[in-house]
Amino acid sequence: MLVELLLALGAYVLYRFINVVYARLTSPLRHVRGPKSPNFVMGNMAQLFGGVVTGIEEQWVEEYGTTFKINGFLSQADLYTIDTKALHHILTHTHIYQKPSEVQYNLGRQVGPGLLVVEGDVHKHQRRIMNPAFGSPQIRELTRIFVEKSAQLRDIWKAKAAQNGGSARVEAMSDITKATLDIIGLAGFNHNINALGTRSDDAPDPLASAFETLSASERQFNLWRNLQGVYPILRYITTHEDRIGRAAQAEMMRIGRQLLASSKRDIADTGTFETGRARDLLNLLVRANTSKEIPIHQRLSDEAVLTQVPTFLVAGHETTSTAVTWALFALTQNVKAQTRLREQLLSIDTDTPTLDELNSLPYLECVVRETLRVYAPVQSSVRVALAGDVIPLAQPYTDTQGNIHDTIRVAKDTFIVIPILTLHRDPTLWGADAKEFIPERWESPLTTSIPGVYGKLLTFLGGPRNCIGYRFALAEMKALLFTLIRGFEFELAVPKADVAARSISVTQGPFLLSDVEAGGGQLPLLVRPVMRA
Repeated sequence: MLVELLLALGAYVLYRFINVVYARLTSPLRHVRGPKSPNFVMGNMAQLFGGVVTGIEEQWVEEYGTTFKINGFLSQADLYTIDTKALHHILTHTHIYQKPSEVQYNLGRQVGPGLLVVEGDVHKHQRRIMNPAFGSPQIRELTRIFVEKSAQLRDIWKAKAAQNGGSARVEAMSDITKATLDIIGLAGFNHNINALGTRSDDAPDPLASAFETLSASERQFNLWRNLQGVYPILRYITTHEDRIGRAAQAEMMRIGRQLLASSKRDIADTGTFETGRARDLLNLLVRANTSKEIPIHQRLSDEAVLTQVPTFLVAGHETTSTAVTWALFALTQNVKAQTRLREQLLSIDTDTPTLDELNSLPYLECVVRETLRVYAPVQSSVRVALAGDVIPLAQPYTDTQGNIHDTIRVAKDTFIVIPILTLHRDPTLWGADAKEFIPERWESPLTTSIPGVYGKLLTFLGGPRNCIGYRFALAEMKALLFTLIRGFEFELAVPKADVAARSISVTQGPFLLSDVEAGGGQLPLLVRPVMRA
């Protein structure tokens, strides 16, 4: 039986391999220019997602133009484009372009079948139920939590500075990550993770521990996991890593059921949220899901609601902490911008601003937008064509035979890379200083045609699958920057040349070239409390 299974497996893999080779030989992209494949198995994927952000994509754009071909897994022909007309077409035609099954599988290992993973009608249904929880009125209510946790982080750094003669060296990435974890715990589920403090029983929070166990295994490239994504039959072979991940998922679901039951009791007992409990996202989701406007047969099941717990943790935690960390780094390299921002923030006569007050600060908005442009936390996304299609182009390309095209044809199963960071740094869109952090560029109207849901950027993507939580992320980011920049003068604690960007899980965060073995992101900063009258 074992021999028969191995033969069947070998035949299946050979069949898939022949399909890939045939698709490459017949692909509509076979005459499209692009970089050579350094490795048949991984193609150019290791250069794109293999760790340190090297700028290789910007070199490709300079050499091959805005639309070209790259080599994917087993060197299959994939499309790479920063053409804004093409991206608009791809992001809005969600019935044709969706997350590849491999991506759904690997992301689903972390978050389950939640909003980040599902596609088609299932996604539309989940999103319609969840939309009310992410509206402006709801985010306005949650801003208090953002500000309170920002102040807690500020006070921790102030205490360190006081103990060290007026200034202190802090590991900003780690501390900001703790703050955003606390924020999503309270704002997401009314759950006190208390990552910034110390628990009374001196034990780690079980939800945070399960999440960290689950996400830690996904941070590093794993060839077997990618093969499981490509060949579903391999998923039946369980590894030690699989067992650890499943146990962590089970623990998260166990805690999630407790949080869901608490939310249901709160609504059943009061019928309202005026009970001292925060209007957390889970509570708002349960309320929206049980609204009389939603027929019973259209409501999300408890299991579908539970899958949003890890989704909230992944989407609402690491991305924001990475963005805020990069903002502080950028402001240490542009002291004039740091000083100007602090002066504007100090003009507000409160340490506890409302969302309206945060949104009324124009230079803070410029700093946030410029950070999300130059240091987009998620550097790229990917889609697969579910059917053959012709994609329109704003900028024609010339193929290897010298023919000029104003459209590009893709076959079914073609992968398309959506290069967010490369697009944000394209000098033809942003000028010769595209790679520089200059918040003032946002003070004048911009004419770029990037099809994003926020600020002419693709940070939160665009089209029907734009990030549902972008208002949450922006408010959280503004609250943290408001509190920290008012509280401290920041200086980089290491040479600038020691700081580089590296893919960490789904984000690209800062790390130190002198301490590569540390694994996670790092950004050591010197903080000096601002002296105010």
